[in-house]
Amino acid sequence: MKLRGKVWKFGPDIDTDRIIPARYLNTSDPGELAKHVMEDEDPAFNKKVRVGDIIVAGKNFGCGSSREHAPIAIKASGVACVVAKSFARIFYRNSFNTGLPILECAEAVDSALSGDTLEVDTTRGEIRNVTRKKLFKARPIPPFMRELIRAGGLMAWIMKKKVKKVKKARRPGP
Repeated sequence: MKLRGKVWKFGPDIDTDRIIPARYLNTSDPGELAKHVMEDEDPAFNKKVRVGDIIVAGKNFGCGSSREHAPIAIKASGVACVVAKSFARIFYRNSFNTGLPILECAEAVDSALSGDTLEVDTTRGEIRNVTRKKLFKARPIPPFMRELIRAGGLMAWIMKKKVKKVKKARRPGP
């Protein structure tokens, strides 16, 4: 999977309340959540971000509560992926469960500035800062996790597997 987008850079320890403030958790509608993503960090973020853009952040991105709303809001805003120095463990898993690609690469984070253009190859683990003409290596997203992303997340992946199983079971025998 290859992605290309404009960088939106944030600092370290961005917790889930700063990704999607708790005052908006009375809904699980992705479109509604996207209207408020990152607003406590940048009140105009949801109006400026474009489909395909990339969040770049410091260490411990997604720390705090374990709500799935955070990666859902990011994905629904059109952000293609998040590159950070490190991720909170539960946010890491929730991201793949909701179909949001994420990569860890401290060097790429240190090099990037808001407005730069990144090209990310999740299969090869390559992050190219097109603006600064630098290439960085991250751990590639494992095949199963890429499969979850392509499916749209864990629940969509499970549903596809169930449908295949039902169709196979309904086929007439030889």
